[in-house]
Amino acid sequence: MTLTELIRFDLIQFGFKATDKKDALNKLTDMLVEKKVITTKDEFLNALLEREKLSTTGVGDGIAIPHAKASCFDKAMIIYAKSDDGVEWESFDSQPAKHIFMICAPANGADEHLKALSTLSTALMNPDVKGRLDKATTKEEVQSIFEDFVKSTEEPKKEPEEESIKSDEKRKYIVAVTACPTGIAHTFMAAEKIKEAAKEMGLDVKVETNGQIGVENKLTKEDIDRAEGIIVAADKKVEIARFDGHPTLFTKVADGINKPKELIQTILDGKASIYHHKGDEGSSEGDDGESVGRKIYKYLMDGVSNMLPFVVAGGILIALSFFWGINAFNPEDPSYNKFAELLFVLGKLSFSMMLPILAGFIGRSIADRPGFIVGMVGGILADPGILGLKSEAWLSYTPSGFLGALVAGFLAGGIIIVLRYAFSWIPRSMDGIKPIFLFPVLGSFIMGVLMLFVVNAPMAFIMTAFKNFIESMSGGEKVVLGFIVGSMMAIDMGGPINKAAYVTGTALVTTAGTAGSDVMAAVMVGGMVPPLAIALSATISKKLWSQAQRGSALVNYVMGFSFITEGAIPFAASNPLRVIPPLFVSSGVAGALSMVFDCKSKAPHGGMFAVLVGAVSNPIMYIIALIVGTVMGALLLIVSLNLGKKKEN
Repeated sequence: MTLTELIRFDLIQFGFKATDKKDALNKLTDMLVEKKVITTKDEFLNALLEREKLSTTGVGDGIAIPHAKASCFDKAMIIYAKSDDGVEWESFDSQPAKHIFMICAPANGADEHLKALSTLSTALMNPDVKGRLDKATTKEEVQSIFEDFVKSTEEPKKEPEEESIKSDEKRKYIVAVTACPTGIAHTFMAAEKIKEAAKEMGLDVKVETNGQIGVENKLTKEDIDRAEGIIVAADKKVEIARFDGHPTLFTKVADGINKPKELIQTILDGKASIYHHKGDEGSSEGDDGESVGRKIYKYLMDGVSNMLPFVVAGGILIALSFFWGINAFNPEDPSYNKFAELLFVLGKLSFSMMLPILAGFIGRSIADRPGFIVGMVGGILADPGILGLKSEAWLSYTPSGFLGALVAGFLAGGIIIVLRYAFSWIPRSMDGIKPIFLFPVLGSFIMGVLMLFVVNAPMAFIMTAFKNFIESMSGGEKVVLGFIVGSMMAIDMGGPINKAAYVTGTALVTTAGTAGSDVMAAVMVGGMVPPLAIALSATISKKLWSQAQRGSALVNYVMGFSFITEGAIPFAASNPLRVIPPLFVSSGVAGALSMVFDCKSKAPHGGMFAVLVGAVSNPIMYIIALIVGTVMGALLLIVSLNLGKKKEN
């Protein structure tokens, strides 16, 4: 599949206008629906926005290459839009994007198209292609530009990598590895930029790319030994153990695109540090330059994202057991049902894994596999009841719960880092025993001592105090708390603020047991309102949303009732200043009403399903709180968006 076969020349847009990249992606996906390329845009738009969260696809020099996979595409294609004024894209060089190439890839298709997609990255680095695109005003001109480029690349010539190996040994030689999270565009653009810079500086070069199609131009031992140094421009894990003992510069893939000459010069000046492999590290994620706060957030989110499936599975199974009665799982209760007991036991088992998984993956994100093992041990000890441990006269197995598991995760990473330093004197020939023997054994022992004698008691005290503080609230205080956690669910809908509210509710529901948590109930109703309000607004006002958005707006009824707040993201992204405030207020009101009605949720997920099976107390009043929030949100959206349209006119 060639580059010219991928580009949809019939869909090229000239004079493209958008306020920012979210607006641009929204308009481009709307166009795909209007042209009947896809039937609905939600899945693909969400995938594009999620990709932008990883790192900007604005690669600089007036170019943006947004890209994502979605099941709505049968085959890969590239959509080109040219903007005369440029679109703000948070590009590496802070320049607006005038050439937008949107890569649309099938979710489960074959990957032969990815080589052609990498050719796009190479083409856009070509000064002739870029110059001609700047002047192009017709679809035919654009087609001619890429046809000429493809023809030039098909001419037989030696591979640059082969030439570099066979060239004069006296010429300086460098090697590099490039990798971005999706492995479609940035990976190959960084590779091309490094090659160009090396050529200009009179150097031989070989660049290994870690893309979606796998590793290409893999560096050999001969390459690495001969090189002056290695540049690793990567935003995801790549193999780095092979660089042991060599000058290696670790940086972001953006730097490979934006400042390749500086990176190469750092190698040539001998300023790159000698990399020493620690035996248990096999990768790098290229997070150099990130702030401490950003790194901590990434570590935390790694733990939370892996924990949530266990929370959801456990919560739903426990909620299902309530269908036969709130105590049907108890053999001593008159309502006892064997199947209910099975569901409850399986739910509790899944739920019990929440803390070990949270701590384990935080530890893993900091210190790789040894951190995972030690973190799991810490997470288990945050709730010793998992093992059926009972306190002894000399040892108290005090559970510290969610807070204890958080501390355990970061402790695990710290313990492994300290152990690596402490055992750095061990001969390199024995490095293999550290990750499979020394670190797990000593790390688990240290973690056990710290959790049982240092961490559990104070964290349990803080958790209990927090729970008591929440329970001591009454009247207006409860209403304010309900409004706060409910509105937090609608601010970024799946982002860090939303997750903070949800994690707080989850932590409280795990300590409340079958009594349920009013905070969890407020959080859940607050998260259900945004998609439901959008669906209702589309039902009431047919012209409120664009034709392309209307069908997907109605799908939000299902997403809202299922407590999937993310269904509202595409609509909020299309006009955040007009959409988010109404949702913020209405979700807050629903959360406040839930508190007023003293509703409590025994499950951390499920939405209306949890209500129907009896996992939420005062279900009628809870539904009323949901209806009030939904209706208010829909009406506020109608007013807000119509006012916006009047101002535009």
